Amino acid sequence: MKIIVVGCGKIGATIIESLVAEGHDVTVIDKEPSIVSESVELYDCMGICGSGADCKTLTDSGIDGCDLFVSVTGSDEFNMLSCFMAKRLGAAHTIARIRNPEYNDHDLVFLRRELGLSMAINPELLAAREVFNTLQLPSAVKIEPFSRRSFEMIELRIREGSPIDGMSLIEMRKQYKQKFLICAVRRDGEVVIPHGNFVLKSGDHIGITASPAEIQKLFKALGLSKKKAKTIMILGASRTSYYLSKMLLEGGSTVKVIDQSAERCAEFCESLPGAIIIKGDAAQQDVLAEEGISAADAFAALTGIDEENILLSLFAESQNVPKVVAKINRNEFGSLAEKIGIESIVSPRRTIANVLVGYARGLQNSMGSKMETLYKIMDGDAEALEFNIQQENAITGIPLKEIKLKKNILIAGIIRGRRPFIPTGDDSISVGDMVIVLAAGHRINDITDIIK
Repeated sequence: MKIIVVGCGKIGATIIESLVAEGHDVTVIDKEPSIVSESVELYDCMGICGSGADCKTLTDSGIDGCDLFVSVTGSDEFNMLSCFMAKRLGAAHTIARIRNPEYNDHDLVFLRRELGLSMAINPELLAAREVFNTLQLPSAVKIEPFSRRSFEMIELRIREGSPIDGMSLIEMRKQYKQKFLICAVRRDGEVVIPHGNFVLKSGDHIGITASPAEIQKLFKALGLSKKKAKTIMILGASRTSYYLSKMLLEGGSTVKVIDQSAERCAEFCESLPGAIIIKGDAAQQDVLAEEGISAADAFAALTGIDEENILLSLFAESQNVPKVVAKINRNEFGSLAEKIGIESIVSPRRTIANVLVGYARGLQNSMGSKMETLYKIMDGDAEALEFNIQQENAITGIPLKEIKLKKNILIAGIIRGRRPFIPTGDDSISVGDMVIVLAAGHRINDITDIIK
């Protein structure tokens, strides 16, 4: 597809890199010549220096043949204007980055309708939701919901002494009666879709699919059941912190936010009256100790500095905080953080890039299914995809055991009506089903792409 991206900042660069890797024809627009040159050189894309809200610049970029137009500059208002003009000049679909909390849900519905936006994206809000989901089940590394949380994909690291350390999947199914499926395993940097004889061992990073109720039962049986985090300490009065604090307060949690900026603390005091706002330098460990980090159920490091988030997350781990989450945008820092023991990591850049990759793939579907959701899992080495089966195709009405799937692809779950279930070989896919597919080493655009 032909895709135009306006804004080559940190978010824009990650989006451009992801879309080029998907094989799309990408053109970038930015006012800074050096940034355009760097983007063209790094990502093998076309580049135009100019304003994304200028008619001539948009026309020169080939806007009349554009399949998807994305504006992700630092200005919400500029992004909306740019998308409005692009739509009027012929872009088929437009997406704007809108991150100001002042634009509430009602405003966004109005703006999308009036401006013809296909989607409004907010990296900080999406990152906050990701952290919030993880805090609901602290034993998990990450939680990805499907179909309005009727089905979940849980990532978990097997620790030494775990009851499933050294157990095969067949043995696990016999011992634990809950309805779940271990659908992916990452070991020594390699991701596989495991078979029944696969033996788990400590250090494995596993993906489990099931309904939320079955996940809770399984975690309890494994001795991993922990209550939702109710007392949360947040480092950094950032936009992500604001959205997360608001979600937690609405859920009845106690929230304490620490930041050294008096201005940001004042803003948080006004906008989050239910939270405890502390002005202080959390880089000084005695400040965290004085504010009761050792008594917190969870600690989230959400400043704009990756290094600070990593170091203070390690300090929180040393204080035996049950759940620690760090916001880390740079890929190399994310890998480092995981190696030194920080399991739960969130990256607004990666989250938003995944959303756009999924949206772009969804536009390419043509075989009777619609991609509703795409998650990069297992540190980006595999994907979990959700398809809405809209009409009969090559895999509907056929028992799953008779369908020859490509290697490292698995049908991990089906939601029929409101009933989620783990399919067996005797089950079949019907029109109207929501189907969860796990894939490692493949790019799946349509549900029929899973067939050999």
